[in-house]
Amino acid sequence: MNRYESAKEIYAGYGVDTDLAIKKMKNITISMHCWQGDDVTGFDSKEALSGGIQTTGNYPGKARTPQELMDDIDMARSLLPGKIKLNLHACYAIFEDGEFADRDRIEPKHFKKWVEFAKARSMGIDFNPTFFSHPMVKDNLTLSSPDEEVRKFWVEHGRRCIEISEYFADETGVPCVMNIWIPDGCKDIPGDRLSPRARFKKSLDEILDIEYDRSKVFVCLESKVFGIGLESYTVGSAEFCMNYVAHKGITPLMDNGHYHPTEVVSDKISSMLLFSDRLALHITRPVRWDSDHVVLFDDETREIAKEIVRNDALDRVFIATDYFDASINRISAWVTGIRSVQKALLFALLQPDDRLKELQDGSRFSELMVLQEQMKTAPFGDVWERFLEDENVASDYFPAISEYEKDVLSGRN
Repeated sequence: MNRYESAKEIYAGYGVDTDLAIKKMKNITISMHCWQGDDVTGFDSKEALSGGIQTTGNYPGKARTPQELMDDIDMARSLLPGKIKLNLHACYAIFEDGEFADRDRIEPKHFKKWVEFAKARSMGIDFNPTFFSHPMVKDNLTLSSPDEEVRKFWVEHGRRCIEISEYFADETGVPCVMNIWIPDGCKDIPGDRLSPRARFKKSLDEILDIEYDRSKVFVCLESKVFGIGLESYTVGSAEFCMNYVAHKGITPLMDNGHYHPTEVVSDKISSMLLFSDRLALHITRPVRWDSDHVVLFDDETREIAKEIVRNDALDRVFIATDYFDASINRISAWVTGIRSVQKALLFALLQPDDRLKELQDGSRFSELMVLQEQMKTAPFGDVWERFLEDENVASDYFPAISEYEKDVLSGRN
């Protein structure tokens, strides 16, 4: 008996069908964030990264052009199992023949190259307006600015991004998740918390006033607790965003780095699913704050995955990665992080959820604890290896990355 057959037999003893778990894994889509490949630089501005976020490190081989970024995405995809979707920020618009359009003037044509790229690889595209790293971010404010010129600039940017999102959906045949996050806030104690939030609400209303097909574009709103230079007050707080989403009937998006360090998104998922048809997630790894470390197969990533799976919500939750580490090989960061999310999902699919619920409902908490601990040492790795084998990707991906670094990345310095 080979290792997978042995693992299959052990899991069957817990009432878990490993073949079915692998089959389900093959149909789960992970949205791959493009910004890991170039440290969130983009192609439309020479502004330094700003807006409460920061990339640290100077590892050689950063993508400098659209083609280099596409090549790196292809390399990472070749080492990933399962279904992958592309996640773009608006700052990755591609201008040709000397043309340039500011963010309030971008059009679908400025993303034509990305559509061609995605269609050739049978990928859908998700999208994010870029409300940071731009001269029109004045005093750390965008959609909540008291300066009408600034506020209107960013409203128009949001409206244009909805149009572009629908273009992506039409071209790829896959719905587009469009996520709004703004960095607006104050470094120190504000004199007025209400007015900026009222202006933010007005701006969102104006963005969403545009007509679009809600079956093709899922507009999301993402909160944050604080950012660098925005430590005392964040306009788009969790309470604001949750209430606005419910008010407008759009999709909530939770980034597990955007909450207080003692909060966990895994505990929030079940509540959100009771009141929202859909839920979007940006999965990252916060280290003491929203540090956007590469995702690992850690406790919280596993708990997030278990909440999605055990609540039968794989078709209701949009899963995307969101991190950026410039201190290590960027392709390794992509592959390690996305594989970690996939491992967590497979691990979740291998849990005896019906039995766990039965023990909890029967107040058999000692048995519940014992079973949960037993599942931690079940032969998960052998099932993961079978999934990789079925998907024709190697378990040890680092040799291929090292070769790519030697042949391609080293030539960029």
